[in-house]
Amino acid sequence: MCGRFYLVEDTQTLKEQFNAQGQVSIRLIPRYNIAPGQKVPIIREGAAGHQVVFMRWGLIPHWSKESKLKYSTINARAETVDQKPVYRTPFKRSRCLVPASGFYEWKKVGADKQPFLIRLKSGLMAFAGLWDRWEGENEEIDSFSIIVADANKTVLPIHDRMPVILDRSNYDSWLSSESSPDELKELLVPWGGDDIVLQPVSKYVNSPRNDDPKCIEVVSG
Repeated sequence: MCGRFYLVEDTQTLKEQFNAQGQVSIRLIPRYNIAPGQKVPIIREGAAGHQVVFMRWGLIPHWSKESKLKYSTINARAETVDQKPVYRTPFKRSRCLVPASGFYEWKKVGADKQPFLIRLKSGLMAFAGLWDRWEGENEEIDSFSIIVADANKTVLPIHDRMPVILDRSNYDSWLSSESSPDELKELLVPWGGDDIVLQPVSKYVNSPRNDDPKCIEVVSG
């Protein structure tokens, strides 16, 4: 799964990396400990091309009677994303990219858990995501989920699942309304590169209240 990630790149870097057009409505600040329920920037396809918008992490399906769900929607499983009622329609029509500098995962060590920072040597990455718009009487909420798949051989010793990291060459295909379901499903595989770095960090990151550079400080394993 993916229950926490971080993003420290600035607005201009984000726009350049994803060829995004238009203005960004909220100023980006470094985030070192992004947790479910928080608003973060995602990339989606707009009328004028790719755009950076802010959405809440934890997808609320448009058909839900209320905005508070009794189940978690922060992650969607790659194997069933085109079948589950919550994700089926967004998979067809409202996919997104979730930019991240890296993510966190916890490894069981006896009765304890050791947090690890997981990143790419190349820097910024993008998770495959889905978004939907929920409309209530007095509010409108755009929200998203991160798609997860089996962990690759590097991450597997830490956890058996990981977010789907898309290669830059596949960004347009993932966002395009012209991509077929079969083409999209082929993209939902574990990261195949050998440039993943795993680094132990302190339990300071365990609390989502902590959101500063100390979260990504490497400690001895």
